[in-house]
Amino acid sequence: MPRKKVNAPKAATVDAQKVDTKDVKAVGPLNPKTTHYEFAGPIGALGVTLLTPAFTYLLYFACNPASCSIPTISGLQSQWPGWAGLFDPEAIRAYLKWWQLLLMLWVVIPGPWVEGTELRDGTRARYKMNGFRTFVVVIAMQIAVLLRYGPGHSVFTFVWEHYLGLITAACLFSFALAIHVYASSYIPIKNGGSKLLALGGNSGNVVYDFFIGRELNPTLNLPFLPDQPFDIKQFAELRPGIILWAILNIAFAAHQFVEFGRVTDSMVLVCVFQGWYCLDSLWNEEAVLTTMDITTDGFGFMLSFGDLVWVPFTYSLQARYLASHPVDLGLWKSIGIIAVQLTGYYIFRSANTQKNTFRNTPTHPSVSHLTYLQTSYGTKLITSGWWGTARHINYLGDWIMAWAWCLPTGFATPITYFYVGYFAVLLVHRERRDEEKCGRKYGKDWEEYKGSVRWRIVPYVY
Repeated sequence: MPRKKVNAPKAATVDAQKVDTKDVKAVGPLNPKTTHYEFAGPIGALGVTLLTPAFTYLLYFACNPASCSIPTISGLQSQWPGWAGLFDPEAIRAYLKWWQLLLMLWVVIPGPWVEGTELRDGTRARYKMNGFRTFVVVIAMQIAVLLRYGPGHSVFTFVWEHYLGLITAACLFSFALAIHVYASSYIPIKNGGSKLLALGGNSGNVVYDFFIGRELNPTLNLPFLPDQPFDIKQFAELRPGIILWAILNIAFAAHQFVEFGRVTDSMVLVCVFQGWYCLDSLWNEEAVLTTMDITTDGFGFMLSFGDLVWVPFTYSLQARYLASHPVDLGLWKSIGIIAVQLTGYYIFRSANTQKNTFRNTPTHPSVSHLTYLQTSYGTKLITSGWWGTARHINYLGDWIMAWAWCLPTGFATPITYFYVGYFAVLLVHRERRDEEKCGRKYGKDWEEYKGSVRWRIVPYVY
């Protein structure tokens, strides 16, 4: 039976984004060789590295102002601009200015410095938490231009006219960043010590380590801020892609107004739902410090491309579709879709809040009644409340919200539902990664825990 112990020194819950960083104790080598491959090893890593940019371009050409359907060879050939057509100097300059703006705001906007989870070398990285304030400033700037100059201003038309070039610019930047952090992982630190490498990214295979990320927490020492470490991974996790996603959606809404003289209810729902997700992510910026991306994975092409390209340029597909293919929902369809969104958000946010409260303040009245399994490792695995219904119940809420983002586009094309299918695969993959790690970590305790919490993501289904 689960053993309840209120005053245990350490609390943890299990979901695919929460991983204890002490999987490797302070014994043996600091950076052991990676012996277990993910993503089918180097071949799979190479495949993902090549195919994800190609798929991003494919979505652009498949869903265009003229049509949005399963692409054919002849259709793609008719739209193909040639290799030179993918490169847009204006877009490249604009994307570099975007990063300059974000870096400047990171420096000048105040925010608390917080420590992350304890790393296996006994240290804790420090992070500046001003992402939400940055988001507010950037969106306020965009709204101010909209109110002052209208939706036809170049701030908005530039996005639509140079979208393909912006994809290329972000791709180039993500590759360059991944190359930089991989190469710099071999440069010794000044005091002669060893850099902390990701346990999964030190295989010695260049292709695999480049993709998965070799260094755990690559940083830059800015000459004008010698006492403020700039953590590349944490910065890239939310700011360049998440904020850009919201910016693109607003630009697409502006284009719809210019093109059709109105903004449809479907566009409003997509922008509000996805904008709220972006805002919520940055409001809870500190929560990212306990995710697998920060505590476990190195920073390589997987995260660089995912954060900088995949998130803003594929997640904004619904708004881009509606910009040239308007859909009018009406009152009752809108209410139904809103209900789907609120249901998903309630599950997602209340489950994560329960997890974080239990981990940080297990005696809090909202979680003190929860039962849990005390592991021999020292952590506690919740067996009641949200986390007693499924081991990754927050993923269910996330996936329900994915439907709410796609339903406003109607059913004229399956392309706009790409996100629902992709996200299901992503969540199952994350869940399987975490199950494997926790099985190795907790051993028999994990088997007992699975006996108490049977379902993985969807209660009584999966």
